[in-house]
Amino acid sequence: MNDTATGGAATDPPEFQLLNEVGIIDQLAQHRAAQLLAPVINMPQFIVLNHLVRRGSDAAQVDLAHAMQVTKGAMSNTVARLLEKGYITVRADPDDARGKRVSLSASGRRARDRAVAKLGRGLEGMAEVLSAQEVEYTLMALRKLRVWLDEQR
Repeated sequence: MNDTATGGAATDPPEFQLLNEVGIIDQLAQHRAAQLLAPVINMPQFIVLNHLVRRGSDAAQVDLAHAMQVTKGAMSNTVARLLEKGYITVRADPDDARGKRVSLSASGRRARDRAVAKLGRGLEGMAEVLSAQEVEYTLMALRKLRVWLDEQR
């Protein structure tokens, strides 16, 4: 494995090295995904669609902003673009007169599924680097880390 980017970082605490690697991987993965998805959908739009699929239900727009760690204004922009494409529906929030609830439309679900399929095809070469067992082990560890980090917010 080529690991020329670590330099003197080997003395950093292992927990920091782990989060540093995750951060670098996130930047590289976001760039690769953006290349694969353009021009049909951008990353913020895909992330919202994916989040709604994972939730399995609608969400308050303010909660989406919080989950994506973006401003309410940024989320309003993303929601407006998704609404223009027919990928979501938006209705008044019955619990908050000023708020909105965002739901995935059937068209949005299909767009998300097409995007995931396209991303999958674009990442097929990963099997040359990681075995199926390594992928499963890494997924298990990263899910545990995600839960812990989410609890620390």
